[in-house]
Amino acid sequence: MPLPIYLDKKGKAMSLIQAIIMGLIQGLTEFLPVSSSGHLALFRIAFGIDTEVGSVYTVLLHLGTLIAIYAVYFRDINKLILEAIKMFIEFLTNIFTFFANLIKGSDTPYNRVVRTQYRKFVMLVIVSTIPTGIIGIVGKDMVEKAEGVLLIPGICLIITSILLLISDFIPDGEKKPGNVTYSNAFMIGIAQGIATMPGISRSGTTIAACVMSGFERSFAVKYSFIMSVPAVLGAALLKLKDLGEVAESSNTDMHILLIGTVVSAVVGYIAIKAMLYIVKKKKFIFFSLYCFVVGVASIYCYFTM
Repeated sequence: MPLPIYLDKKGKAMSLIQAIIMGLIQGLTEFLPVSSSGHLALFRIAFGIDTEVGSVYTVLLHLGTLIAIYAVYFRDINKLILEAIKMFIEFLTNIFTFFANLIKGSDTPYNRVVRTQYRKFVMLVIVSTIPTGIIGIVGKDMVEKAEGVLLIPGICLIITSILLLISDFIPDGEKKPGNVTYSNAFMIGIAQGIATMPGISRSGTTIAACVMSGFERSFAVKYSFIMSVPAVLGAALLKLKDLGEVAESSNTDMHILLIGTVVSAVVGYIAIKAMLYIVKKKKFIFFSLYCFVVGVASIYCYFTM
């Protein structure tokens, strides 16, 4: 009995095995510092298939990524959401106070909106998201073209290798939300935006940027993954516009997609836990060597195949 399949917008079929493999690649390489986009690009080129075989699966893979992050950091994320809501309410209150003072000629004091560690964390994530979003929108077409050329992921994987090697030799920092500057957050956001290039590891690049900015290493991991939530969620929401169209125009077998999503989430959870150990113990050297070897092999294949 043949494995059930679904068809993407181009009519290309995906098997259960392909869905599981892509779930493994997404869950593992999204969090380990080896570039999920680079590996997916190499997977597509090597096997002659489109790595984004339908908007439905893309959305669900991103959902699996978010589930993994939430499962590890649910207490922090819940607290950040709650504080963000409170900050918004107090911001509106300050606006009301401003106009009340203006009209009545009074001098009612304003609320200090950013007054706790978690509120500072919220603001840092917002600041980091701004350059990431701008770079993601401006560079979208360039990234899509780069994913189809074996040479680009190869070069970018070597760049990732160098960044990982450097970060292992940087002295431990002590910065946590209270003493992280907004300029730090902005630069890390730029790093995350650049990491949309296939082969540039998002987690590796942002964690390296955090460590170079003096972050305490376990906080660097936490910040890297939590700051990715708005970017990942935004990417998933952009795909939702095609969700209905793909579901109607293809023989979609949803249980295949859900299995791949669960695989992505479970593997992603394990990968995040592994990263906490790897960064703390300064074990990036092994991933640096791996990225270098795969990068060189990709470049070699580009010029010889």
